[in-house]
Amino acid sequence: QVQLVESGGGLVQAGGSLKLSCAASGRTFSDHSMGWFRQAPGKEREFVAAINWKGGRTYYADSVKGRFTISRDNAKNTVFLQIDSLKPEDTAVYYCAADRDYRRDNLYAREVEYAYWGQGTQVTVSS
Repeated sequence: QVQLVESGGGLVQAGGSLKLSCAASGRTFSDHSMGWFRQAPGKEREFVAAINWKGGRTYYADSVKGRFTISRDNAKNTVFLQIDSLKPEDTAVYYCAADRDYRRDNLYAREVEYAYWGQGTQVTVSS
């Protein structure tokens, strides 16, 4: 069982940066690959980024490549999402999620591959 709590969201001007954090509880955090998703108003939730359980591999949605960086600190049970060059279209609730299985080599964009979800943190980008 993994419980997740996101933080770090807020109101930022376009062009600014934010670093989101997702703190996990549970002894098995380091065995789970992690993902970030987001849901904009009136839209479906979409995949943003994923990182494998070791932290050595990452995977990004095309729409965020070059601006978003996912990382993790297994010693602190935390996964991060650094967001640079923010755009108004990045406005959304951002969720972190933990892989439904242990130590899988592949990284996934589909929500069904994730079994544990946080409550989300709001990111609002003003133009």
